[in-house]
Amino acid sequence: MSTPDVTVVVAVYNTMPYLTECLDSLVGQSIGLDRLEVVAVDDGSTDGSGEELDRYAKRYPGTVTVLHQPNSGGPAAPSNRALEVAQGRYVFFIGSDDHLGPEALERLVDAADRWGSDVVLGRMVGTNNRYVHQAIYASTSEQVDLFDSELPWSLSNTKLFRRDLIERHGLRFREDMRMGSDQPFTLEACVRAGRISVLADYVYYYAVKRDNAQNITYASRFEERLRCAEELVEFVAGLIEPGPRRDAILLRNLSWEVAKLLQADFLDLEPARQEQAHQRIRRLVENYLTDGIRERLAPAVRLRLLAAGHGDLDRLLQLIRQQKDGALPEVTVVGDRGYAHYFGFRDPELGFPDEWYDVTERAAKQAIKVTATELAWERAETGAQTLVLTAHSPWAQLAGFPPQAVQVSLGGLAAAVTLRPGGPGTVVRAQWPLLQLLGIGVAGAEPRKVEAKLSVLGGAATTALRAEGRPAAPRRAARRGFRLYLVTPHTDRKHRVILMVTSVTSRRIVARLTTKWSSRGK
Repeated sequence: MSTPDVTVVVAVYNTMPYLTECLDSLVGQSIGLDRLEVVAVDDGSTDGSGEELDRYAKRYPGTVTVLHQPNSGGPAAPSNRALEVAQGRYVFFIGSDDHLGPEALERLVDAADRWGSDVVLGRMVGTNNRYVHQAIYASTSEQVDLFDSELPWSLSNTKLFRRDLIERHGLRFREDMRMGSDQPFTLEACVRAGRISVLADYVYYYAVKRDNAQNITYASRFEERLRCAEELVEFVAGLIEPGPRRDAILLRNLSWEVAKLLQADFLDLEPARQEQAHQRIRRLVENYLTDGIRERLAPAVRLRLLAAGHGDLDRLLQLIRQQKDGALPEVTVVGDRGYAHYFGFRDPELGFPDEWYDVTERAAKQAIKVTATELAWERAETGAQTLVLTAHSPWAQLAGFPPQAVQVSLGGLAAAVTLRPGGPGTVVRAQWPLLQLLGIGVAGAEPRKVEAKLSVLGGAATTALRAEGRPAAPRRAARRGFRLYLVTPHTDRKHRVILMVTSVTSRRIVARLTTKWSSRGK
């Protein structure tokens, strides 16, 4: 019997009915049965998965091999057992609830042979709302650098590996890790590989999120996730020397496996377990969060890790609650930027820069939740008539913003804005002198209609200003030069605040009188 080009390893535990689609996608591959070997290991399934595997083995003798064993608690042991019997020049791993595109294996093997690749990634997508990081699949590449690409964010084992690479370095899955056991395997394979390639021209792999979400990654408990994070970080530290290369991998581990522990489910732990978990996470941060990693972290993730590494448990819990609820603490506005008073903000002992607390976009989205409540004319101290628009925001913090951070405009004409606390929330008051509003209609004799717009923090968020009900103010007439104008503030059917400026010409007066007389004649 000739050596198959590729062995597909399938670790199976209770994945019916998804398993059937997985197996169909394998035996239907365009590479052909004579070039394919499927080694499936039933890890003590109780839902009929073992029997389904036996059915395919009977139907496809010489292609599908099935091994049965008692449940081991994870995919590592069955994957290792499959590697012991694999014969293919290449090995491909697939989750038993996932499936492949029809040409996947043929394309992957051809690329590996053509380029001399040790590892080949084929474009992978999620189905049923399963998240799959896509950055590494931006384009096809004959060679990518593990330490200078998005590859560290895609370290699942769902790739094509040259079997000689696996056996030469004795690569196997960590059987002491119930979850995440594929990452050390994949990472070391990529470190040892002479060439890693990416194919982005075809959907090779469909990663399925089960309706019952019972696979290990989704169902894992907090302690298992914490232990997995510790094991992964320590593995990376033992495999790669300190420096930028190690940082490139640990950036992913700290951002993903570690920082995700500091989310809503951390709040559900008992206080004693919270304290214990905090201390374990603190050790990871203290030992491995380098300056190089810290600078590259997403702002929200950076703060969580810094709070775990430098703050006490109470401050960490406070930050997690704030991030969970989306509620911003006090915000300091400097120019067109807003900075949140999260853990460590302007603490002289920590010396963290303001930029780490930049929440401009989030603050702006909160601030534009403003509703107009009144349109009215008032007389200024000079006696000049002024249009006043009053609006209300439910966000009390807006009252602490400098007025210049909030702009209300009509046809590009900015108002003088004042902010004050008002029950509960913030009252926004915008004023335009009537004579300035006439400038909107100067361009010609045709009526001009403009919307009121609200813009916050230099345009970080902008929206048309809408009203409760349909407030309006009386029409006002005023002269500019030799021309007379009518200014009408009102609200349209969509509750948008509108200003109409109409030039009063002799032709318009005659037309209006003619219409009026005609209606009387009827």
